[in-house]
Amino acid sequence: MFMAIQWVRSLIFMITIYAWMLVLGLVFAPYALFAKRGALRACKTYARTTKWLARWMVGIRCEVRGEVPHGEVVIGAKHQSFLDIIIIFDAIPHGKFIMKRELLWTPVIGMYARRLGCIPVNRGKRGAAVAKMVKDVAREFSEPGQLVIYPQGTRVAPGVHKPYKVGTAVLYEGLGFPCVPVATNAGVFWPRTGVMRKPGTAIVDFLNPIEPGVARNAFLEQLENVIETRSNELMREVGFDPDGIR
Repeated sequence: MFMAIQWVRSLIFMITIYAWMLVLGLVFAPYALFAKRGALRACKTYARTTKWLARWMVGIRCEVRGEVPHGEVVIGAKHQSFLDIIIIFDAIPHGKFIMKRELLWTPVIGMYARRLGCIPVNRGKRGAAVAKMVKDVAREFSEPGQLVIYPQGTRVAPGVHKPYKVGTAVLYEGLGFPCVPVATNAGVFWPRTGVMRKPGTAIVDFLNPIEPGVARNAFLEQLENVIETRSNELMREVGFDPDGIR
């Protein structure tokens, strides 16, 4: 009975947050079109209200750990669901995301992503996409912000292993900024597919930065090790065994 009730609550929650996205997007559109701070305010409002709704509608509490970066950094984040995007964006002052190109054509999301300075990537072109990404990022960093990239390139379900790609290392080298690894267990409660949302504490943990100057291969190895190790610890903390489904 509990599972059936939770599924219905989850469905209502999902309908609510996407309807709320549309409403906020339309209300803030005139402000966002003429001022980037309007887009930032709209997205911050959406992130905070979605976290509040998640707590009260489906029982997901959001927690941020570690030292949140405020300067110019590259954030290499574990990506398990839409929820970790929301938590990270709400925590940092001015997040700019590396995102798949197709999202630019999504209603509401696309317009606000452009206004925030998010960088689209054509994932099908690999080497060319990385080169263009570096060029676009250099242009966008005429304005300060925190650049968020997902080293695995996509959402990865808890307990599933997917290799880390070179793009994060290229940005780390090219920009000369510290890289802040971020671990999470958000996918345990808000999976990347399906309707069901499970109650519990979704955690995003900002880890110690990797300072500029580390060689590419060593950087990627260190990044993967600290993110995966800490994410596995966070999942075990809430009762999920990441090794149990391998």
